[in-house]
Amino acid sequence: MSKQELVVPVATQECCPGLLTAPLDEDQATELAKVFKALGDPVRLRLLSMIASRAGGEVCVCELTPAFELSQPTISHHLKLLRQAGLIDCERRGTWVYYWLLPETTDRLAGLLVRPAGQPLPEPAGGAGAVRADGAAGAVRVAGAAGASS
Repeated sequence: MSKQELVVPVATQECCPGLLTAPLDEDQATELAKVFKALGDPVRLRLLSMIASRAGGEVCVCELTPAFELSQPTISHHLKLLRQAGLIDCERRGTWVYYWLLPETTDRLAGLLVRPAGQPLPEPAGGAGAVRADGAAGAVRVAGAAGASS
């Protein structure tokens, strides 16, 4: 593994709490931000989707490049960033490079984002425009506003 590859912690009961059950520490947040940054670009998100959804589990770069109005070096750069984030891996076969999804990374991300089964969402703090989990707007009284009593 190169120094630039990211290791995403496994979100299990034994190891690490999910993002929705406990606050992340600084190191966890820094590492996860790298993965989310890689996913934050529309081209990289499309590339990941194309690779992940490919029948047979892998795709040649020669099949990815024509789907975009970008140069081959730009596509290669985006693929490198996805590789560095630990989302995909690749292998050179002759002239071409073949890419495949690393499902353990996407599974770990999903585990971090999932709310434990049966647990309700926390109630939002009251405030102007607050919306409850059921979608209803929260009632807010503003001193001095029309119809508000002091």
